[in-house]
Amino acid sequence: MGLLVVLYRLGISYGTQFATATYAWLRDNPLWIAVWAMAAVAAGLFVAWLIRWEPMASGSGIPQTEGVATRGMRMRPWSILVVRYAGGLLCGLFGLSMGREGPSVQIGAATSQATGGRLAHGQVDRNALITSGAAAGLSAAFCAPLSGAMFALEEIHRSFSPTILLTAMSASLTSDFVAKYCFGLRPVLNFATIRQLPLAQYWWLVPLGIATGVVGVLTNRLLLGLQTLMSHVPAMARPIISLAVALPCGMLLPLTLGGGENLIAFVEQGGAGIGLLFALLIVKMLFTATSFASGAPGGIFMPILAVGAITGGLVATLGGSLSSLIDGQNGFGELTARLAIDPQYMAVFAAIGMAGTLAAATKAPITSILLIVEMSGNITHMLPVAACVLIALFVADLCNTKPIYEVLLDRYRAGHPDNAGTADAEPTAIRSGVIEYPVEIGSTMAGSTVGTVPLPDGMMIITIRRGSHDFVPNPGSVVLAGDYVVVLFSGKTEDTARSALADLCHAN
Repeated sequence: MGLLVVLYRLGISYGTQFATATYAWLRDNPLWIAVWAMAAVAAGLFVAWLIRWEPMASGSGIPQTEGVATRGMRMRPWSILVVRYAGGLLCGLFGLSMGREGPSVQIGAATSQATGGRLAHGQVDRNALITSGAAAGLSAAFCAPLSGAMFALEEIHRSFSPTILLTAMSASLTSDFVAKYCFGLRPVLNFATIRQLPLAQYWWLVPLGIATGVVGVLTNRLLLGLQTLMSHVPAMARPIISLAVALPCGMLLPLTLGGGENLIAFVEQGGAGIGLLFALLIVKMLFTATSFASGAPGGIFMPILAVGAITGGLVATLGGSLSSLIDGQNGFGELTARLAIDPQYMAVFAAIGMAGTLAAATKAPITSILLIVEMSGNITHMLPVAACVLIALFVADLCNTKPIYEVLLDRYRAGHPDNAGTADAEPTAIRSGVIEYPVEIGSTMAGSTVGTVPLPDGMMIITIRRGSHDFVPNPGSVVLAGDYVVVLFSGKTEDTARSALADLCHAN
């Protein structure tokens, strides 16, 4: 899994470099744009055909992986790998604003299912292997093993099962070793030398948290809104539209091409004006939403991080200009100079902004904190990062923002009632009529007695696992948040039973 993700990561990186050089050449040789347009149309049609052949490989891949692990959805691993590499790398050559993390997660999950599925003794084991593969994919994509394991628990499996923790951590560490062997020990984002934010300037975390929360919410709404809008466009034309948008972006603002690593490095260095940063923010958000809405195989994790870095850079730049705007007026010059942000802290504001924006858009705060800490290679920034994430998450909750991957999963399932990648996918064999599921805080089942839980006909709770203690419940037993319920089902297919249980156990 680690090796496959490393190859994908290298392909995307070289593809972005090729796209940047190509658009620079087209800017100097505009007559060749016609040739580029014909190539873009051909590539768009090919990508659209790949997506139609294997719908499970469209878009990010994280919602589909979550659906397989928790909702009983099915995927054909080999066809997903083909589409992820062929379609994803082709889109990378044109510089679409898409990340590598979502495809890496699905590549890891698909590889795990293809190679380890036959070794599993039941559906619970198969789901654990798939979740571990997803964790390994994210770990190799960012050289972040802790984030990979936490993402598997927080977003994919949605519970802190000891089994999942052990398998996901083992897979993440192994995958991270492979990635570090290939790319070296240097952090993905070389933030290791940035200064610590002084305590006197911690008050800036409040406006920064609010700003990243608002931008994260807007990014969430924009991605979902453009996806809805693009659904009214013929499927074969959607990738062509996103490739057409890449041309002006690549020629005028090449920093917006690809996932956004070059853009993050640019913001970290400082020196950019407010106007340029604002233009980069707007273009990156629109370009990412257009690329994602086309259904092209690519992720949104890295572009959201880039948007967050720009937001942090904007706040730092505005804060740095505070002293020049008010200096010397009404005797507040000295106080203002102390409160203003020194340019040397631009990098830390960019890193903190990345975490806040990602948390607000995905509603995965723990993963957001750990990811930035691991990507920067410095744990000293955890306190300001965590503070900004909590404020941004509060803003997202005030705006009633739903986790984007959860919404995308619901949309995929609504568009594919059979819950399969293709119409001819074979159903998973049921070896046991028993499902184990975690009960989340705020779910329908949490706080209810067993006798009042509205289980469909043919389903019955036979065991409740509370910590290290298992017991057989009676109708008056109360199901608590954090419990694991073991449900016996009959007369239903496994995916139907799992879907019904997920609706009862997931937070409303």
